[in-house]
Amino acid sequence: MSLPHAILTALLEKPSSGLELTRRFDRSIGYFWSATHQQIYRELGKLEAEGHIRALPTQQPARGQKKRYEVLPAGRAELARWTAASQDPKPLRDTMLLRLRAAAVVGTEGIEADLRRHLDLHQRQLAEYEEIQERDFPPGKDAPQDRLQHLVLRAGIDLETFWTGWLTHALEEFDRLPAQDPAS
Repeated sequence: MSLPHAILTALLEKPSSGLELTRRFDRSIGYFWSATHQQIYRELGKLEAEGHIRALPTQQPARGQKKRYEVLPAGRAELARWTAASQDPKPLRDTMLLRLRAAAVVGTEGIEADLRRHLDLHQRQLAEYEEIQERDFPPGKDAPQDRLQHLVLRAGIDLETFWTGWLTHALEEFDRLPAQDPAS
């Protein structure tokens, strides 16, 4: 249910075409809520049919011209309703944690290398988030919208900091594990 709300949010920030939305998802919203090009276009059609958005009139109708969308009052009301509603946190589902649990019973073959790969990926993501923070949120940029957007970015920074710390600890544990017999 959150993809339509992510789209409504993006369109309220700036009326956009489906392609522009896809690019914006790749650069910002996609860090915490991903969607494919096809999912975005499918959802745009549903939102338009529900009366939450409309295609902006174009100067010259032309075949293949990108439709740009804007949010209608009903869409703004839906987004406000959804934002105000209470939601429970989702339980953590991470395949690496499940794989470690399985490794306890079938052996650790290959998992240490993947832990190192995950650590590298999380370190790179952390560096990217920190670069965005430095570029987009300098000291003194404290309008309410900026503060809330920075809060979302801080969540990403804090999660990546957690994962890099946890993966470093996990690899230290692997260094202390006794050697396993691959036949067992």
